[in-house]
Amino acid sequence: MEHLDVQMQQWGSRLRDDLGIPAVPSNTLATAIADEVRSLDPESKAAVVDSSPVPLRCRLDELAAFQRFMDETSSVRREPHTVRAQVVVQNYICFVYLGESCFLALRRGSPAGSTLRRCCEFLTDNPVRSFRNAVAHGNWRYNRDFSGLVFWARKGSGRDEPLVESEVSQLELDFWQSLARCTAYASFTVLAAV
Repeated sequence: MEHLDVQMQQWGSRLRDDLGIPAVPSNTLATAIADEVRSLDPESKAAVVDSSPVPLRCRLDELAAFQRFMDETSSVRREPHTVRAQVVVQNYICFVYLGESCFLALRRGSPAGSTLRRCCEFLTDNPVRSFRNAVAHGNWRYNRDFSGLVFWARKGSGRDEPLVESEVSQLELDFWQSLARCTAYASFTVLAAV
């Protein structure tokens, strides 16, 4: 968890300001999440593990493969086609694949006000939720200068709701993706060991 703690320290002020996470856990986010998952009651742990027909170990394997892909594509020459493929994979894994199998299940089982709950709420509420829906339905594109993404999603849950255009900067998206990977990896690693 130490490696993830260090990676997430660049987002410490965002974790404190936007999510309301206190200073100590914001500087050791992965460790704080792992400790909170360890302390969940057995029923909550089982609910997360049983929330999907895909075994938790398989999900952890996908996360590890995804991280290796990210590491390898980041270390090669940044050709436009490689970057575009990376963006698609990263957004799908971080928001669609992990959304229901990890963040919603953990949100339901974690104590109110905990670091884990705050991370899961952030990752399942708007604007991340709207972005997740846009990715799942293919309603996104790069903005004009490639400094972020434009996406369209319904603000409400009704199918008659109009699609609303929004934009997310690359910096904001980097934060969302980093938080998603950290939360999932720290949680799944603990739960897989149970």
